Amino acid sequence: MRTFLIRTVLPLFFCALPPLAAVLIAAALPNEARDFYIRHFTPLDSLIIGLGAFLFFFQTIFGWQALRWRGTSFDERPDKWLTHLAQAAEWFPLLGLIGTVAGILQTFGTMPENAKFDAIVRLYAPALTATGSGLFAALVNILPTWIVLVGRDLIRTLSGAAPVPAVVELHDGHEAAALPASQVVRR
Repeated sequence: MRTFLIRTVLPLFFCALPPLAAVLIAAALPNEARDFYIRHFTPLDSLIIGLGAFLFFFQTIFGWQALRWRGTSFDERPDKWLTHLAQAAEWFPLLGLIGTVAGILQTFGTMPENAKFDAIVRLYAPALTATGSGLFAALVNILPTWIVLVGRDLIRTLSGAAPVPAVVELHDGHEAAALPASQVVRR
């Protein structure tokens, strides 16, 4: 029973957390903000959310593989891809800012000469949807890799396996941070 819990149930549980967190974040937004976002969804928002969903899907699959026990340790084959995909998530806020700048340029480029404050705000507000899309895509795409790190530690603890050391002592008496096998540079 314990083996089934450690090898099957916990990896599935941890892989379910990032999608649940994404739904929770979307549900926690104020209704007016969420409705405004949906009404002003742009092609750039579609690109950002589509790419984000694509990366998120593959990170979740790789995360599940990385949390599975293989031999005497976790399956470290997907670690490289998880790292690359998590790094790709850093681009989403930049895509969002490009959309925001484009929206601001459009707003001020099409604004009438004596525009009222209400008109300025109404024209400017849709520029922020791209920022929201970029931030949301980045946030949900850093979750799978983080969940793998936390999940592995918890699974190791529950299984009674020795934890991975945070620091190792070198032969000359100095200490160095221990790296996961996937991050060790081999020559």
